[in-house]
Amino acid sequence: MLLGAWPLGGKNVSSLTNNHGKARLLCLCGSYVLYLVIGASIIGAIEIPPIEQDTTKINNLRTKFLQKYKCVKDDDLEEFVENIVKVSGKGVSVLRNATGDLNWSFGQALIFSATVITTIGYGHVTPLSEAGKIFCIIYATVGIPLTLVLISAMVERLLIPTNWILGKLNSKLGHLYQPFNIRLLHLALIATIFAVIFFAVPTIIFSHLEPNWTPLDAFYYCFISLTTIGLGDFIPGDGVDLPNRSWYRVFITIYLIFGIIGMMLTLTVFYEIPQLNLGQLFTENSMDDTEKVRLSQNNPPFYSGPSGLYIPQRDDEVRRSVVRIRPHGDDDSPSPDDPTPMHAKDIRVP
Repeated sequence: MLLGAWPLGGKNVSSLTNNHGKARLLCLCGSYVLYLVIGASIIGAIEIPPIEQDTTKINNLRTKFLQKYKCVKDDDLEEFVENIVKVSGKGVSVLRNATGDLNWSFGQALIFSATVITTIGYGHVTPLSEAGKIFCIIYATVGIPLTLVLISAMVERLLIPTNWILGKLNSKLGHLYQPFNIRLLHLALIATIFAVIFFAVPTIIFSHLEPNWTPLDAFYYCFISLTTIGLGDFIPGDGVDLPNRSWYRVFITIYLIFGIIGMMLTLTVFYEIPQLNLGQLFTENSMDDTEKVRLSQNNPPFYSGPSGLYIPQRDDEVRRSVVRIRPHGDDDSPSPDDPTPMHAKDIRVP
């Protein structure tokens, strides 16, 4: 078929683009389901053997206990263990050496409030009363949007020094590297700063303050918390006899809030690189987004100046304008009959 016979109307091109976008979205959904299946298979294969060992161990202990105390019936022991499991799941400790700090002390309540409105949700302590559950619903309804507003405002403010760093990198390395490479270097720098402040340093601190935590446990807690996964298997301050445990939990709350802000800032820097924003491949306007990516590869560098960042812009026809600067003359007023476009006129300076 000749090229001229192919329908190139805007409607046909748009329909073809939409079909491609839907096909890519379908592939994304299939890949996502496959990723879930692979993850479930791997984690199951890793975790089933330890669970089987622990199950065998606890069954042996149960058998030995019943043999030693023959007056205790198996059903009574089952009921007793069942009650212990229920209250433990609600945050009530039945251990004899448990600390006297209540689950709803100010420090514990502060961490609970923070995990609710940041959607971390550890789940180790939950409201038991109906009034507490109703309050939790109302509190989260107001607090979650408030948290999103706070994070957005803080990230927007932090982008000012972050973009200043990008401007410095462009001014120093713009003549040596492409803008995309400089943006990758900038992303690596921001990610390294974030990792040191919110992962490396807290890992060292938690591994020293928490006697039962290994460095891997401490890093695992930081990652699970700041990504708002919040499994709740590791909680700082639980089982630790500290003189000021409530203040310790206050500082943990501050760490969680600022850590999430740092995480969002890093992700924002990541998604501001058009070549790394894969989400545009699965939208209806993929053709327009692809064109934006193509144009962004030739973006001019950033320049830092006394008034902030200067970013050269293209005009509507994506043309490069030649600007000539010449000394001030007698007549610097443009003639109304002059047909020369404004972008091609000389700029006179005194």
